[in-house]
Amino acid sequence: MTTQQDLTYRQLVTLPDGARVLLRPMVADDKPAFLALYSNMSAEDQRAMRHNLSDPQLVDAWVEQLDYERELPLVAMAGDRMAGHATLHLNPGPARHRADVMIYLARDFRGRGLGTRMLQAVIDLAKRRSLYLLEAQVVSERTSDIRAFQKLGFEVKCTYEDWFMLPDGEFMDAVHLILRLRSGQHEF
Repeated sequence: MTTQQDLTYRQLVTLPDGARVLLRPMVADDKPAFLALYSNMSAEDQRAMRHNLSDPQLVDAWVEQLDYERELPLVAMAGDRMAGHATLHLNPGPARHRADVMIYLARDFRGRGLGTRMLQAVIDLAKRRSLYLLEAQVVSERTSDIRAFQKLGFEVKCTYEDWFMLPDGEFMDAVHLILRLRSGQHEF
């Protein structure tokens, strides 16, 4: 359940290079900044995206119909510019104890510590929701991304062969990582 605390979440972070970035939940007014973030994606980044986030119609539908019970999007704002976007994808029913994590950073904000700070914020929001498990799937070629998740406690559970099929028909393997936030076992 989304709480008022989730919706008013704010964290001002200072990156190691001195840049200040505000982390907060995405709102409908963020649509122009969201479009700008994804409009500058490299062709390589676009290939691995699940959705075409440079499509204004898709973004309109997504941003204007935010459903915080299904997805909790967190944005990183450097002034009026969106520097990053991370989402906690919540599951219903028997999978309600776990959520998928996705993150995207503007190219000029990569390698500066912002991704780590955003993932830490997503983990904090997941703990507030009493989730047990976070999951991430990363293209196996992105070894630095996998290491970044591991530094925050995620464990590699397996590699799925030919898991992602790219627009050109090429297949890519995906590494499945998990982070246990609490044990599912009860004490007696």
